[in-house]
Amino acid sequence: MAALRTVVPVLALLGLCLGPAAAVTPLVIWHGMGDSCCNPVSMGYIQKLVEKKIPGIHVLSLKIGSNLIQDMENSFFMNVNDQVSEVCSQLAMDPHLKGGYNAMGFSQGGQFLRAVAQRCPSPPMLNLISIGGQHQGVYGFPRCPGESSHLCDWIRKTLDLGAYTKAVQEHLVQAEYWHDPLKEEDYRKNSIFLADINQERGINETYKKNLMALKKFVMVKFLNDTMVDPPISEWFGFYKSGQAKETIPLQETSLYKEDRLGLQEMDKAGKLVFLGVQGDHLHFSEEWFDSTILPFLQ
Repeated sequence: MAALRTVVPVLALLGLCLGPAAAVTPLVIWHGMGDSCCNPVSMGYIQKLVEKKIPGIHVLSLKIGSNLIQDMENSFFMNVNDQVSEVCSQLAMDPHLKGGYNAMGFSQGGQFLRAVAQRCPSPPMLNLISIGGQHQGVYGFPRCPGESSHLCDWIRKTLDLGAYTKAVQEHLVQAEYWHDPLKEEDYRKNSIFLADINQERGINETYKKNLMALKKFVMVKFLNDTMVDPPISEWFGFYKSGQAKETIPLQETSLYKEDRLGLQEMDKAGKLVFLGVQGDHLHFSEEWFDSTILPFLQ
């Protein structure tokens, strides 16, 4: 999470780029694995700076649980579908969001907020910015944020041995977006989160309609990412089925060709934005964020 500190000062520039408080679109933030909503050196600091530099803006940094420890633990162990339902309830009860809001997800928070967009259209999400989100899932766990290396080792072993068992799917967050290209049928059949929001078991027209309502869907890929495997998942690409070496871009996937989520239509309409940035996972400069990301929040 220390990497996020590099971007914090530039978020203060939001106040210079946006208009009067009444015209500012609210912002909803969802943190990544091992972080929490209000960690003073990550999301909490970001929220305070945004609120300070944009008078009157409403920033909701999502917290799952009654305290920061629970929020952090839930990023590892709480069923993602339950988390999304909880977030949808939080958004619906927030009067500041009735007119719509922008959403910014960091790492796994990116695909979780996409699930919110697909499942909960009220209040409306206007723009979705996914910073390092793994939209086709992951097949590898090379690094793990957090304090406990023992926890990370346990998660790796659990994913390798039984990612698609019912118990693991329901109680380990990272298993719910584990995508094994060598076991595609197991993934489609048993993934309780990612396979659902990616329309792997059938077409949910509501999911498609809701996602297509976004003005922009911005996906940021870290060009030197050593945590996400494969990094192209951050642009909705993945390994070519049946092996784990060759990757294909979104446009070559069946999801896109069959337009099961409306991504092909969104792409042709200019609603999909693919951004690449030099650096490892969640490492980027203030200058890049200022010039590249802030315009989507205005």
